Amino acid sequence: MSEPGDVAYFGGEFLPLDQARLPITTHAFNYGTGCFEGIRAYWNREQERLYVTRLREHALRILRSARILRLEPDPALTVERFSELVLELLARNGFEQDAYVRPIIYKAGHTIKVTLSGIPAELCMYAIPMGDYLDIHKGLRLATSSWRRIDDIAIPARAKPTGAYLNAALAADEARQQGCDEALMLTADGHVAEASSANLFAVIDGTLVTPPVSDDLLVGVTRDSVIAMARERGWPLEVRQLDRSEVLAADEAFLCGTGVQIAPVVEIDRRPLGDGHPGPITSELQGWYLRVVRGEVPDFAAWRSAVPTTAGATS
Repeated sequence: MSEPGDVAYFGGEFLPLDQARLPITTHAFNYGTGCFEGIRAYWNREQERLYVTRLREHALRILRSARILRLEPDPALTVERFSELVLELLARNGFEQDAYVRPIIYKAGHTIKVTLSGIPAELCMYAIPMGDYLDIHKGLRLATSSWRRIDDIAIPARAKPTGAYLNAALAADEARQQGCDEALMLTADGHVAEASSANLFAVIDGTLVTPPVSDDLLVGVTRDSVIAMARERGWPLEVRQLDRSEVLAADEAFLCGTGVQIAPVVEIDRRPLGDGHPGPITSELQGWYLRVVRGEVPDFAAWRSAVPTTAGATS
């Protein structure tokens, strides 16, 4: 067996990761014409099984992104086929630890032309070991970014275009230059959108509040999970516009996303939230979510897809 993380899917086949290479003439490299997903898989030590979190939802989102962006992959790439490829990739890599899958649908043609139509698209993906993307236990410090979240009428917010993440990188880098962990991004009209690459929830007087997707934020799979879990607990929940000052005065806040998982926010713009420590609602949600995705509790079993123990079992 190869070393964990050494197998990729590229050009319609599984092959060693170091053989998955693109020519510099590739359209996606020149113009950012691609979309991607981030998918997590969690290792359950007791069961010795790897579980992929909400695989179907990620499959739906990347195919919808491709449709919005006119990437037009092979019609045979259905939700079911995409899901099979993800499970096969993880099985071939033989992970016995938490892992992350990065699939990309991209314009694979070789032409110098600013266009989308008529250029073939392909799927590639790779997988790597991944633990916590950020320190999700101590609490994060955020800084409001001078870079605004890209408006949906400029680049589609309901897709995950590769090129658009320069906006997120500029905001995140600015925040880290200020000694913070992440950026808080606002819409063009000054409402709270999300972090650079994660959705945001605030806890205000015991109510979970998150911005609507119409405020230029990504329709997050983990955001949807949090909403479902809050409703299961019977907690008050509002999806509405959020002002920056509301978040600064919130009792708690947290980020959620495939990368950050559920990460408490303890400070924004040098102002502590609550007592400056992760709040009780955030902590309960975080612990519950991590048990769910690892298969340690029976809750939300439909969110978990078990990786076959042998490669080829999905085909």
